[in-house]
Amino acid sequence: MRLTNFSDYALRLLMFAASQDQRLITIEETSRVFGISRGHLMKVANQLTRAGYLKAVRGRSGGLSLARPAGEIRLGEVLGVTEPDFVLAECFGGDNCCLITPRCRLRTALGEALAAFIGTLNRYTVADLVLRPEDFGLAPVTGSTPKPAASAAPRPPV
Repeated sequence: MRLTNFSDYALRLLMFAASQDQRLITIEETSRVFGISRGHLMKVANQLTRAGYLKAVRGRSGGLSLARPAGEIRLGEVLGVTEPDFVLAECFGGDNCCLITPRCRLRTALGEALAAFIGTLNRYTVADLVLRPEDFGLAPVTGSTPKPAASAAPRPPV
């Protein structure tokens, strides 16, 4: 299984916005930091804004910021918005023509694995991924206390 670049970019955009302590970020700046196409990031930002994860401020001094606290944005939920589907095998899709589906045990095993994957991601929020501005190669945000890097240790189940 592999996440789409769209989902990868969405998570990076949310991490970057969360790291900026309410300072508005721009698509141009984020594009430079991650080396990602402006056009791709614009599409990602539009979807995240429509889904209520980012808020956009228009105009000369505009930009993007988190629309909700980082601790309320669950990673599995974000992927539910950004991934086109989680069709792991033919039997998960609408065009299932597999003859053994009624007796097959693979679908059950894959379904459990997918549920565990999403369940694990939903134990984490964007707040768990926050880095310091200097971790992105930027100067620290003035007037704020540096945020510690996210711990590598897994969180206990919620």
